[in-house]
Amino acid sequence: MQQYKNQLKTLLKLILTGLALYLVFRKIDTQQLFEILKTLQWPWLIPALLLFVLSKVATAVRLNQYFKNIGLYLSEKLNFRLYLIGMFYNLFLPGGIGGDGYKVYLLNKHYQVSIKKLVQAALLDRLGGLVAIVFLLFGFFLLVDVKLDFLESGLWNGLMIAGLILTIPVFWLVQKLGFKDFLPSFWSANLWSFAGQITQLICAWFILMALGIDEKILAYQLVFLLSSIVAVLPLTIGGVGARELVFVYAHQYAGIEEATAVAFSLIFFLITAGVSLVGAFVKMDLGE
Repeated sequence: MQQYKNQLKTLLKLILTGLALYLVFRKIDTQQLFEILKTLQWPWLIPALLLFVLSKVATAVRLNQYFKNIGLYLSEKLNFRLYLIGMFYNLFLPGGIGGDGYKVYLLNKHYQVSIKKLVQAALLDRLGGLVAIVFLLFGFFLLVDVKLDFLESGLWNGLMIAGLILTIPVFWLVQKLGFKDFLPSFWSANLWSFAGQITQLICAWFILMALGIDEKILAYQLVFLLSSIVAVLPLTIGGVGARELVFVYAHQYAGIEEATAVAFSLIFFLITAGVSLVGAFVKMDLGE
């Protein structure tokens, strides 16, 4: 029965991914997209790739902070290898147990750590990344001139400032009420969250340089942050299509060029997929 559920989930994700990509390529000039990709300045993608890997190192360290809170001590090397395998499961095996589920299963089996605590660590890891994105979004919304006719600028800026002030305290309260065991690493884990997300923003900057974009950089990065939130939702395969849809529909509000934005999104996905694929060749020895 579970096998059929997983197969159905995979089928639905494939359908949604196909639908999202159909909507994207229906909205943009595909010839313009191909022309943009043909003029890509490839050397800029080398530092982009390295920075993406560094961002994943930072988020893996964050997860290891949570593991330590529940008495699970993994070396950073072993933890990162496990993280890579989790990335592979999340992207290439979306209908099965998933990367987080696989890590919980493996660690519970080998170390006999409570499944509940491991699930909490995995969930808090996701929440921590989301909080960093939301906090940065509030800041970017203050810096980027977003065209919103339904809200006056004074009220909008006030809401963004309130968001900046409240995001971290609210997250602390959520952790206090629902994840008390992990409070000792609250500040260090959040610092790693911001390190990972800021590194990805720099990675995004290098991709924009590869595309020859030298203006409205903050606007592109703003939409990139928005797309990162949507990509987290388990609706499509690896966020493909969903992330591109955000760029297509947000371009008119942020003043960015939609074909270029989609090209950026596709390149970021290819970098993500390439790094995730490494997880298929990583050997695990939890006895280290």
